[in-house]
Amino acid sequence: MSTRPVPLVLASASPARLATLRAAGVEPVVIVSGVDEDQLDDLAPAPLAEALAVLKCEAVRNLPEVPEGALVLGCDSVLELDGAALGKPGTARVATERWRQLRGRSAVLHTGHALAHSTSGELVRATGSTTVHFADVSDEEIDAYVATGEPLWVAGAFTLDGFAGAFISGIEGDPHNVIGVSLPLVRLMAADLGVGWTDLWNRPTDA
Repeated sequence: MSTRPVPLVLASASPARLATLRAAGVEPVVIVSGVDEDQLDDLAPAPLAEALAVLKCEAVRNLPEVPEGALVLGCDSVLELDGAALGKPGTARVATERWRQLRGRSAVLHTGHALAHSTSGELVRATGSTTVHFADVSDEEIDAYVATGEPLWVAGAFTLDGFAGAFISGIEGDPHNVIGVSLPLVRLMAADLGVGWTDLWNRPTDA
């Protein structure tokens, strides 16, 4: 085991992913990948999420600002409904249409993960999938939610840990995966690279 924490680089601008890692004892170095998420559109939802995660990881892993010996984590989430990949709506109109499709139904949230060791160059990849059950919300509730602006820029047009929390009637699988990063999955991936999960802990605990 390491005597000092192993740095983790998060190749994502997602506040939810950052907050999830911080709550789990990891203060990552954030380096946004800048990858164009629209460049891949011919893949099924789960492979798409994983491929985008790899692109984000690869875009950051060799940058000079990456600490020596760090693990670099790229993630991307895609919601699958009826076999189609639903990404970020981008507009209020699309977000409203999306929610009218989703209400009262279930969909699968796929989060692709790519983790690379900055020294060895080794990279592992995996995808976490969680079934999300959406409440049968009213048109008024949908309009109010879309008006918050929250669903416009998140995968699947919803967040489990935000305004939409009351509109999710249940999930099957890892809740962290829905938020954007599966902690149990990253733990296993880090182990594949020879790093223990607790070696990533670098946030002080309260006395």
